[in-house]
Amino acid sequence: MLLALTRAVSPTLAECELTHLERQPIDVEAAARQHAGYEAALEALGVEVVRVPPAPDLPDAVFVEDTAVVLDEVAVMALPGAPSRRAETPAVAETLSAYRPLLHLTPPATLDGGDVLVVGRTAYIGLSTRTNREAADQLTSKLTPMGYRVSAVEFQGCLHLKSAVTRIDEDLLLLNPKWVSRDAFQGLKALSIAADEPLAANALWCGGSIVYPAQFPRTAERLSRRGINVVPLDCSELAKAEGGVTCCSILFSVPGEHPSGANREQSP
Repeated sequence: MLLALTRAVSPTLAECELTHLERQPIDVEAAARQHAGYEAALEALGVEVVRVPPAPDLPDAVFVEDTAVVLDEVAVMALPGAPSRRAETPAVAETLSAYRPLLHLTPPATLDGGDVLVVGRTAYIGLSTRTNREAADQLTSKLTPMGYRVSAVEFQGCLHLKSAVTRIDEDLLLLNPKWVSRDAFQGLKALSIAADEPLAANALWCGGSIVYPAQFPRTAERLSRRGINVVPLDCSELAKAEGGVTCCSILFSVPGEHPSGANREQSP
């Protein structure tokens, strides 16, 4: 069974951290409606949604992916590169502890979960303004004994590695070749985005379907031509905060029944 951790849109979303986009007015109510549609799409695909307690004073809290990296064996709690986001992690850690043993990075490592792409037993770590080499080294020391290979990846032009490349099938990536090189992912196939849709590489692979932003129709057509079921969503307000479809959940497998003490919606 697939489970997705999500977190509500904060009323302070317009105060979010921005790195590569100019600040624009954000309709927070519209963003909340879009997020509700996102959760509904996941549930329609058979995913169980578990909501981390809301954090109305933390503008970026809806982008829960950045707080942790969940593997089959463990969950690694992140150390977000933006100091304003570090208060997001404790509630996520408490929720995740019902499903996985927790590992923690230590300073001077900084890590955003959006910079980690796991394919099979390889964890690709994007080196960015939010994730540093020390984090890649610490992940290597923690994950190598579990049989994972950790590969540091250079990229440019966007906030997180998963803005440049995401997994859309067992061995297939969706990739912006101007932002990250195919050579970083030896042995995997890659589908390039439409050249006029530079932000189109962020897709959420979920139960054989792709949850995907509706604002990238040309890339969506390429996906459909590959036989991939595309579930389009309006994510336009969340995108103004540098958020993508992977950012709004932490998706992982669990046994058929919830562990004892884990509820569909966690209370504060």
